Amino acid sequence: MSQPIYSLSISARVTLDLHSLNNEGGEGNQTLTRQVTIVAPDAQGKQRLYSVNAISGDMLKHIQSEHLHRICLDEKLPLCQGCKVFSANRINDDEDFFAGLAGNKNTTTIIDSLLPYCTMDDLLGVLITQGKRSNPRKSVAEYGWVVALPHLFHSENYFHVKFDPERKATKEAVKAVEGSNTGQAIFHRPANSGVYAVVANYELWRIGFNDISWSYMKDSDTSRSHRAKALLTSVLYTFLQPNGAMRNTQNPHIVDLEGVISTSYKPVPAITVSPINDEYRSQIKGIRTALGPVVGIEATKIEEFNSLQGFTEKMTSLMSEVTPYNVTTEK
Repeated sequence: MSQPIYSLSISARVTLDLHSLNNEGGEGNQTLTRQVTIVAPDAQGKQRLYSVNAISGDMLKHIQSEHLHRICLDEKLPLCQGCKVFSANRINDDEDFFAGLAGNKNTTTIIDSLLPYCTMDDLLGVLITQGKRSNPRKSVAEYGWVVALPHLFHSENYFHVKFDPERKATKEAVKAVEGSNTGQAIFHRPANSGVYAVVANYELWRIGFNDISWSYMKDSDTSRSHRAKALLTSVLYTFLQPNGAMRNTQNPHIVDLEGVISTSYKPVPAITVSPINDEYRSQIKGIRTALGPVVGIEATKIEEFNSLQGFTEKMTSLMSEVTPYNVTTEK
């Protein structure tokens, strides 16, 4: 069995061409592409503000959630009634779960009941609000914004038209269909290409863990490892198939992926440096070296990859024998 993993992080640059995965909505017949403002150095090393294309962390987590949902169904991992049908309400839709609580609103008791009951609510977090409750379960997975590097992205808008073969009809014919969904509609849609910085963190030690009572769900060794494997598999699939908006005609070209997978094997954060920083790889290596005399060089590990194939190889190696770290003295 491999050494138990405390946490895992990914710092990467992904090249996406001609995508429109995340938009801000529409104005008239124009779809507005997502934009954020970041601080980054210019060619002379001076810090400046840039407006860049971006994909929200919410979108990235939703993509991972979709993959995890299908994995849980296939692996027959326990799911609440809401998660079985991928409901946004999650366990709040499960009448049997709340019937078993018999009106109990104690957060510790509720989370103790939740953890073995539903894999997705354990891994992805949930706020239980049913019955005037307010019981939070923090997500094991954490995502930052996926942001384009300032000098390596471009956003365009393309003209589209819904063709109407009757566009030369008489005025009388036009009046007869006014107000209906007919006619030759024009609209504009964005397409974005660039190199994007990705940061993500996964607290594997918290799988099956009640943060309030500071204890794990009972008889959890096998189930925690099974859940950890499902989680890492869904993370891999997120990069292999980034779902999102407008994929029916703007399926993104995934050109490249390069970066660092960082793991820790003690209560030490997995090392993460944003790839907005051109020196992120050397910074991660330097931090690991600097931490060595304090926590031990074996407490952390970094794996570099230079392609989507390389990333897949590193992740499948981790998935094959993954075991989550246990922070308590329970055995």
